[in-house]
Amino acid sequence: MSPEPTSKFPSNLPRRPTPPPPSRPPPPPPPVAKPPSGANPPPDDAPRTITKKELVARIAERTGQTKVVARDILQMFLDEIIKELGRGNRLEFREFGVFEIKERAARKAQNPRTLEKVDVPSKRVVKFRVGRLMKERVGEIPEGSQFIADGSDDYDDEDDDD
Repeated sequence: MSPEPTSKFPSNLPRRPTPPPPSRPPPPPPPVAKPPSGANPPPDDAPRTITKKELVARIAERTGQTKVVARDILQMFLDEIIKELGRGNRLEFREFGVFEIKERAARKAQNPRTLEKVDVPSKRVVKFRVGRLMKERVGEIPEGSQFIADGSDDYDDEDDDD
């Protein structure tokens, strides 16, 4: 019994090199959103949203690690915070702040459309209390500054007793 050939072409013939794939032109840059006519563009140092991806890139650059390693470490850190809060534990990061779980009592509320009274059950919520260093750094922003994000009053926990 003779061995079966693995290919229908003889192996002793010279192979032709495979041509490189055709080059494609680079994709066009994404369109830049233009502000409405008469609107002033936001200043370069105005507040903006910083994403996890951007934090990962900064950490990777400062530590010399790859973005994958930095992303995995940051994600593990965030997962641990969630896990500990889920267990009802309090997390304290000196100078930064404290995460803790508070129990909101059940209450009566009113549907603004129908004016119907509804029962709102008790629930657990995450509270964050700002640490000293963060309070000082945020306090360095001038009063009434355009650099404070809209709705900043919503995050003041000084008068929130929950």
